[in-house]
Amino acid sequence: MFSKSKINEPGPSTDAAKPAAPPAPAPAAAPKQSEFKASAPKAKPPASILSADLHITGNMKTTGDIQVEGTVEGDIRAHLLTIGESATIKGEVIADDVVINGRIVGRVRGLKVRLTSTARVEGDIIHKTIAIESGAHFEGSVQRQDDPLNSGSAKPKHAAAPAAPPAGE
Repeated sequence: MFSKSKINEPGPSTDAAKPAAPPAPAPAAAPKQSEFKASAPKAKPPASILSADLHITGNMKTTGDIQVEGTVEGDIRAHLLTIGESATIKGEVIADDVVINGRIVGRVRGLKVRLTSTARVEGDIIHKTIAIESGAHFEGSVQRQDDPLNSGSAKPKHAAAPAAPPAGE
């Protein structure tokens, strides 16, 4: 009987002191966690990865990053686009940064375009800055523009405008 009372007496007094201490840090920790959560959405999400066994037919558009390892038949628009060595793109590529390790059949438009030694490009490249490593295969034309992302859509308008007056005359 004495053992029960001794266990019960120190236990509640010790437990009473402990619960008082943990609740105080818990509310303090909660605002810190919400502060971290508030800063977490500001962090840039990781790149979307399209694996080597994936075949996509259709266009893709994102403000984020994409890493393509598979096959895409369609246009791709992204912030940073990385074309893996096993990747094949058949369509137009538009991105702020384009790193090409694989194959593209179509136009490439980017502020920064980089063809690595394993790159295979069949199409025109419109860029602000370009780097072509030794060993890269490229068939097409290269054109430098200050704003290659938007001027490509303006070019058809310019081409249509001069063609319209002679057609009207």
